[in-house]
Amino acid sequence: MNKAILIGRFTKDPDIRYTNGGLSIASFNVAVDRRYKKEGEQEADFISCKAFGKTAEFIEKYFKKGMRIGIEGRIQTGSYTKEDGTKVYTTDVICENVEFVESKHSDTGSGQTNNKAEAPDSEWMNVGDVIGEELPFN
Repeated sequence: MNKAILIGRFTKDPDIRYTNGGLSIASFNVAVDRRYKKEGEQEADFISCKAFGKTAEFIEKYFKKGMRIGIEGRIQTGSYTKEDGTKVYTTDVICENVEFVESKHSDTGSGQTNNKAEAPDSEWMNVGDVIGEELPFN
């Protein structure tokens, strides 16, 4: 089984290209924090990702540098030969599903997230005020 699940931040805006047949391809890097850190080592891994078709168009429309993204996909390796004859090996995560990890308003512009909940719309009411202690869970 080949499955990768990532949550990370865009290191720059996604690069979108189109094939002659009109297929969209998004290429981008995601900085994923390491769970455990050793002294003197980097604190994140920078993972190369690619998305195709509707997923690429979704990423182009809704994601920019610094935003967090959840990715489900697969790891794909490949290689190519440069003009000077050297062989280059690649490893990418091919995105099959992507999702928002933070709300649109949670980005403060500094790359940090604001975890405070937004004020509810006037259509919403606080259930705790209406029901009080009648809920079976608290």
